[in-house]
Amino acid sequence: MGTTQLESVPEPKYWHLKTVLSEALDSEFSVGEILPNERDLAARFGVARATLRQALEQLELEGRLQRRRGVGTTVAPPRMGVAVGSEQHSWPGAAGDAWHPVDCTVAVPPPAVAGILETERNEQVHTVRRSRVTHGHPVAAELLYIPDFSVPDLSAIDAPSGAARARAVLRELQRLELEGQDRAVELGSARAEDAKELDRLPGAPVLVVTTRFFAEGRAAAVSVATYRADTCRLTFGDSGGVEIHHDPERRAS
Repeated sequence: MGTTQLESVPEPKYWHLKTVLSEALDSEFSVGEILPNERDLAARFGVARATLRQALEQLELEGRLQRRRGVGTTVAPPRMGVAVGSEQHSWPGAAGDAWHPVDCTVAVPPPAVAGILETERNEQVHTVRRSRVTHGHPVAAELLYIPDFSVPDLSAIDAPSGAARARAVLRELQRLELEGQDRAVELGSARAEDAKELDRLPGAPVLVVTTRFFAEGRAAAVSVATYRADTCRLTFGDSGGVEIHHDPERRAS
């Protein structure tokens, strides 16, 4: 990997540098290999460290690189396939659901979620935390917000906390007739708690999938699922469902 001067390139320096680095990843590095430190890379390419960081951040966003605690910046493996949506609508926790219940608490939801659920200010809802693992790696974390009116008979269930409580809430939710659901996907940054669960650094790029579940003419539950942006590639089919597929053509050698 020789020195490349970028002074005469008309496009943004970091963007051209990203292309040069991407080619180097394909030809000179293997999956999991640690990149040289920023000072050495910046000197090699004749750019400022700020320019280098921009290029590295873009490559991380595209899934080419990973920043790992206590390790550094490494070459990322090919993205894994994870199904996010399907043509058939179903409640969370239904048969075939790939999510694993972790815990359930009662808390006031974020204002945006409260607005969707049309709950009163400071009204607490059941908050189910779930995780998703693919090929032995954590790929997503979810917070599922369920108001009392969606699970009216939950008080009779003896499951005070933890995964057992989460499963009980999901079973009770499935008593409702699901009328429909919709999803929205946006790019975000990992919060500290999500980053820890997903083995990422705080602020790392993530994909946030918000799903609204409708019953009895209103939003009966809201899911906010945070996916690792370096792991997942989203595609949209004719049905409007969201899926994440393998990307076999992108590999580091």
